[in-house]
Amino acid sequence: MSTLNLMPGDMVEIRSYQEILATLDDAGAIDELPFMPEMRALCGQQIRVFKRADKTCDTIDGTGGRRMYNTVHLADTRCDGSGHGGCEARCLMFWKEAWLKRVEPGQVPSGPAEEVGEGDLVDRGTRQPGSPETGRDILYRCQITELKKASEPLPWWDLRQYVRDLRTGNTTVRRIFKAMGMVFIRKLASIGIGYRYLVAGFNRIQKWRGRPPFPFSTGKLAKETPTGLLDLKVGEWVRVKSLDEIMATLDGYNRNRGLYFDPELVRYCGGTYPVLGRVSKILDEKTGRMLNFSNPCIVLQDVYCRSGLSRYRLFCPRAIYSYWREIWLERVSPPDEA
Repeated sequence: MSTLNLMPGDMVEIRSYQEILATLDDAGAIDELPFMPEMRALCGQQIRVFKRADKTCDTIDGTGGRRMYNTVHLADTRCDGSGHGGCEARCLMFWKEAWLKRVEPGQVPSGPAEEVGEGDLVDRGTRQPGSPETGRDILYRCQITELKKASEPLPWWDLRQYVRDLRTGNTTVRRIFKAMGMVFIRKLASIGIGYRYLVAGFNRIQKWRGRPPFPFSTGKLAKETPTGLLDLKVGEWVRVKSLDEIMATLDGYNRNRGLYFDPELVRYCGGTYPVLGRVSKILDEKTGRMLNFSNPCIVLQDVYCRSGLSRYRLFCPRAIYSYWREIWLERVSPPDEA
């Protein structure tokens, strides 16, 4: 297995498609991680490493962190779903180091991707064994549905993961201390030690610093949660409402129409961002079936999970896009028109 020990910021070239095919097993994968059709068009391109994927998070069963090896994320290489029924999750793709090679600054790329016909090993690998090829009962297979097979459990208390995060440049000492401080504050709040005063004091300091408020609030609605439609289009600008305004739309499980408002979203409250797209269908990571949303969600440009508050999976580098209800947003003029 190729090991390059790549670090964030390193420049790499994605190997030719024929070279990558030679690394794959009969299921079109390395160590259970599939090479997907959506990655094929990037063969031959030179791209910087975004983060090492030495760990990731279990979004299938929610068990916490998972350990991976010889894998990285490349900058701005997100799946467009074209080989998986048009899934709109825009997941950041995983790249095995065996599929990459280092390049020096200014080195001329090897060339564009080869023309490859459909129906080869990689295309066939988008379906689970026994899945029909067409219809509503297709069971898809992608890097995320196979993520638990391609990784192993990583206990949150294994401190070696944080040493790796620092050593590889995936995170910084400042982020680690900030996250640990929030863990300590959250623990005090959870056991009721001066909860009201603790949160009030924290929020006063954060307001003075121009930072987000205490992110672990709980919605109060007991009845059906409200909805609001803006019919937002790609490229329009929105402002994320304040935390208090959003909490007023959530039930006791912090959900609005079934969509969970994660504490990781609080950092974006009050900010303005362009609309990247609408999400109406994604793959169920557990079953591989396509899920169609009755209430489409919005994704915003560069607004994704930073994994600084996620319990048991701190500093996951997957950069999963955050989903927003339109009732949590308000349309604003673009910055150059303000």
